[in-house]
Amino acid sequence: MNTSLIFDIKHYAINDGPGIRLTVFFKGCPLSCKWCHNPESISPLVQKLYTASKCIGSQKCVGICPNNALVLTENGIITDIEACHLCGKCAEVCPTKAIEMSGSLMTVEEIMEIIEKETLFFDQSGGGVTFSGGEPLMHPHLLLKLLKECGRKGIHRVVDTTLFTKQAIVMEVAGNSDLFLIDIKHMDSAKHKEFTGVPNELILGNIIKVAKTNKEIIFRIPLIKGVNADLDNIEQTAKFIKNLPGKTRPIQLLPYHDVAIGKHAKMGNTVELEGMETPTKEEIENVISVFDGLGVKASIL
Repeated sequence: MNTSLIFDIKHYAINDGPGIRLTVFFKGCPLSCKWCHNPESISPLVQKLYTASKCIGSQKCVGICPNNALVLTENGIITDIEACHLCGKCAEVCPTKAIEMSGSLMTVEEIMEIIEKETLFFDQSGGGVTFSGGEPLMHPHLLLKLLKECGRKGIHRVVDTTLFTKQAIVMEVAGNSDLFLIDIKHMDSAKHKEFTGVPNELILGNIIKVAKTNKEIIFRIPLIKGVNADLDNIEQTAKFIKNLPGKTRPIQLLPYHDVAIGKHAKMGNTVELEGMETPTKEEIENVISVFDGLGVKASIL
């Protein structure tokens, strides 16, 4: 494929790898983590988002819709899902951006043009480009073209991934990137499936394969009380990372927050987050101590 769906491009990112970075977010993910803070990234299709609090009732969207799929009610704009063809005309004319389209097809050339405009910041800060998602490895054809083109231009390349894909894809991407940011959600496969929709054997196996290449890796753990912040799971995670081939890689902890609730509302979804909590400062310190005690460096992102 010569295009892939991109749902966001973030300029001046400072938490997606070293230096100042441009982060490209691919749409679509094989996992469906209950806590996902980018729920609009999960579907591989274009989606329409609506923020009722921004709507001023101009009805420009209603008038321009070619399929008469929109109507203004006392609760705001209502979309007839069956009639809507996701053409995006309503989002184009919305004066307050109450309606937005998530996902647009982009080519390698279009993305590279944006990346190359940022090279001055990359050079000055030791930064580069980060490919994230969703799951960028769901788009191996376009991703590899971008990685190779960035490599030819001397641009530092980071891939932020779950590694839930075929081993052959993982290894080819590893050979064309400089750093992996790899999520570890849970060490228990049944728990992993309960909270993300998929088991973890493929992920852990791919982590071991990548580690054997001595590839630079930073592990990331979304730390969620009620899901994976218990010290037994943390100890298992620390031992797994400690026993990987090569040097011991660091961990960045991402304490849970419920920002996704607002995004689900824009998508017209209800979400069940009962039992998921942000760990307390003391609980986070205990987690860091467990990693520390097993020789694994962990810090809060």
